[in-house]
Amino acid sequence: MLAALTGLGLSTAAGLNAYIPLLVVGLAANLTDAVKLPDGYAWLSNGWVLAIIAVLLTAEFVLDKVPVVDHVNDMIQTAVRPAAGGVVFSATQAASQLDHSTWMTQNPWLGWVLGVGVALAVHIMKSTARPVVNATTAGMGAPVVSTAEDAGSLGLSLLAVFFPLLVIAALALLALPVWWVIRRRRSRRTARTQRLPHPS
Repeated sequence: MLAALTGLGLSTAAGLNAYIPLLVVGLAANLTDAVKLPDGYAWLSNGWVLAIIAVLLTAEFVLDKVPVVDHVNDMIQTAVRPAAGGVVFSATQAASQLDHSTWMTQNPWLGWVLGVGVALAVHIMKSTARPVVNATTAGMGAPVVSTAEDAGSLGLSLLAVFFPLLVIAALALLALPVWWVIRRRRSRRTARTQRLPHPS
């Protein structure tokens, strides 16, 4: 159960920002005993790799806060965020320990699939919501929402590694803005439909 929550939390965080959960997992493995990287993932705690991830995170942090540029960045991140979700899900051994399943242990690729799927779903929601936010706030909401997403990714990553039981509550909180955006889009669509002239 805890392994599943760790994997779910980290891959969700990767859907918001690819580099934050990678950096959290790598640093936790490098500096603490909270994360034990399985065979084949030792590279994630390497100092040079962490430095590269930090540089990419800095670029993402800036680009995602500029209207229009954030949309281009989201298109590029369509490949990066799901891949990061697959890495962090598998690197924390969440896949191999999921419900102590022997089948999961014998099929490690499934961890990648789960991580990629969760991160991709979150990324699609994020990239769909951002144009709505930009349009309704004349671009002023982009840095605010982006900062909130970064904070959510960091908080969720830390919870997933150190307090996985709290991941459920954190995901519930993250669902509220998504619900608001969906409701807003529906109300705009309804208003647009009502303004259209009816055929006589």
